[in-house]
Amino acid sequence: MNDTEVLVIGAGLAGLRCADVLSSAGRDVLVWEAEDAVGGRIRTDIVDGFRCDRGFQVLNPAYPELRHAVDLSALRLQPFGAGIVARRHEGSAVWVHPLRDPGRAPAMLASGGLKPRDLVAVARWAAPALRPKTLKAQHHRDVSLAEALERAGVRGELRRVIDRFLAGVLLDATGASSNAFALLLARMFVLGVPALPADGMQALPQQFADRLNGRVALGHKVFRIDSDAEGWRVHGDGSSVRAQQVVVAADAVAAASLTTETAPEMHGVVTDWWATDQPLSGPPMLRVDARRDPPGPVLNTAVISAAAPTYAPPGQHLIAASALVGADDTPPSESATREHAADILDADRRGWKLLVRHVIRNALPVQPAPLTLRRPVRTAAGIWLCGDHRDTASIQGALVSGRRTAQAILSSQVG
Repeated sequence: MNDTEVLVIGAGLAGLRCADVLSSAGRDVLVWEAEDAVGGRIRTDIVDGFRCDRGFQVLNPAYPELRHAVDLSALRLQPFGAGIVARRHEGSAVWVHPLRDPGRAPAMLASGGLKPRDLVAVARWAAPALRPKTLKAQHHRDVSLAEALERAGVRGELRRVIDRFLAGVLLDATGASSNAFALLLARMFVLGVPALPADGMQALPQQFADRLNGRVALGHKVFRIDSDAEGWRVHGDGSSVRAQQVVVAADAVAAASLTTETAPEMHGVVTDWWATDQPLSGPPMLRVDARRDPPGPVLNTAVISAAAPTYAPPGQHLIAASALVGADDTPPSESATREHAADILDADRRGWKLLVRHVIRNALPVQPAPLTLRRPVRTAAGIWLCGDHRDTASIQGALVSGRRTAQAILSSQVG
């Protein structure tokens, strides 16, 4: 039986960040991960030479914690176009990021889908995102996203685009999510353009694992945590370890099974990845369906290889589309997502080859109003916790949570 000062259970972003901070402070740290690779919900599958992230994910370099936690230049980020393509009944409209490409704003207004009053309404809703002090005040009078957009007068095609874009980010198509959280995300989209690492999203957690230099043990599933006079004894697959401190950094559902905590409600997502040798036209942007009654379940789709060429072999193209897992825990069929994605992209789906389908039922914790930014990082029994369910349901939240728990452990051991 091996002994360690701190055992971290789970090698997702939060657990790895926690272990990295503790290790940098000179603590003896061991990380146990149940799966065969690090990353938790941020994993990348290589299928026939294509990089397919588990659940469509992007990395926004504007997240403040990223600059302190990782070497962004080493990830070799490949940005999407700064904007979104909205599918209409007749053709599509390209909506650019007005702060990054102001010269194209007049063309957006001339396209017919946007009117000056629409821009005024969305500016009214988004204004707090541009002023940090005002944004912080939103937490105290938080309402649902749907109510906030309605109050601001955001309607018509613009409302549908915002609803469907944010539904793909929050994994909530009901509008019940916290408006304060949606505004936090909106601020990040104003400040940064989402991108994909050259080696796939798994390159992000792998950077932490490389720094930990052999302190991560894979294939160690934990079944039970017992306290004793010297600390904790953790039992896993055919082995056990004694630790002075234990951090449960598993996802919210797994964490609840190992502690006395109650798991929050979770949102699920299904992402299909297809390959084709037929070029697809249009800018390298995320695409959503702006029609009143979309003919399918897709929240968003994109030609991934147009933005991130390293995701596909030369001469090949990679398409991804995401949809929600239904309330009955059943994802839409692949044929339904394929047909809808092809319609949004205005492409011929007959040449598409399914590479992999990722159904992630516990993808993100719900973020209802009023928003709770910080949850306790220690149980009544003394077990430490970290994960996006302790902060915000995002990469930013997972990284902050890992650091916050590590700093709490360090503070508790002072003296």
